[in-house]
Amino acid sequence: MLTKRIIVIAIALLLTATGFARQSARSDEGAHVQALDNSWNRALETKDTAALNLLLADNFVSVDIDGSMQTKSEFMADIKAPTYQPSKAVTEHSTVNVYGDSAVVVGVFRSQGVDKGKTYKNRERFVDTWVKMNGTWKCVAAVTVLIPPK
Repeated sequence: MLTKRIIVIAIALLLTATGFARQSARSDEGAHVQALDNSWNRALETKDTAALNLLLADNFVSVDIDGSMQTKSEFMADIKAPTYQPSKAVTEHSTVNVYGDSAVVVGVFRSQGVDKGKTYKNRERFVDTWVKMNGTWKCVAAVTVLIPPK
């Protein structure tokens, strides 16, 4: 009887430890994806298209605050344009949920600068979807919605 209890306790401890290990791995992956998402901000501020190229999947799709859609090449062309001069790209806060080889980052983002001669200062809600491809996290989709000033 005592042996049965010891076996049951050992199995329970093993299952608990496995659950914690899985949760820790998900947490580590989430932190990694969040760091990549924040790297995107720095790449935008500095117009670092080489970094963006590494972060965005080839089939990346962006839905902007005006409802327009862009492919990766269109998005990159806009970033490269001399008329686009960002001065600030900062995530106020975000959360990451990891689902196996996929992750969703939801947060609030502030941006400002000049685009096509017009000054902008935006606060936006965003949803970025990341997928782990061949061991590397890539953003496959981004949606932003303008948060109107109060």
